[in-house]
Amino acid sequence: MTSDDLKKYCEKGVAIGFTHAQPILPSSVVTAPWVRLKCQFGCGGYGLSHCCPPNTPTPEETRKVLDSYGQAILFHIEAPKAPDRGKHTHKLMTSLVELEGEIFKEGYYKAFVYIAGPCGLCKECAKLKGVSCNFGHKARPSMESCGIDVYQTARNNRLPIQALKEKTETQNIYCLMLVE
Repeated sequence: MTSDDLKKYCEKGVAIGFTHAQPILPSSVVTAPWVRLKCQFGCGGYGLSHCCPPNTPTPEETRKVLDSYGQAILFHIEAPKAPDRGKHTHKLMTSLVELEGEIFKEGYYKAFVYIAGPCGLCKECAKLKGVSCNFGHKARPSMESCGIDVYQTARNNRLPIQALKEKTETQNIYCLMLVE
């Protein structure tokens, strides 16, 4: 992928509502087994979605995927506490999946995006009914669900992130687009 194309996709990310979008090296993305423990023992959605562990790639599998790419884009949203924060974030996740499709159609067939947080495409995941995903063409796993240490990855790329002390604080949310 050319640097002009990377710049263009970063600009598109900002245009659709991301605070920052910057090219990064996949080698700067950190994976660790402990990340999925946070899903398993900290999230009520564990195992209840096609896009959540244990149904997502392990950290080891994710590392192999990352190592098969030469470039990536890290998208960052500063999301202040607002009544529509969830809806706004969901819209941005959907826009990133659409951008992935656009990048693919421009000849970068390996494009793949990891979103932030749980999938919000269905009110109730088809997994609970024991059937395939209703939106397999749109559903994407989160960085965390695949064992990506989002905190260290953001810090490795000189982007802001911190644990929230209060739910009223501004969140720093990240998504990762693999491109090549």
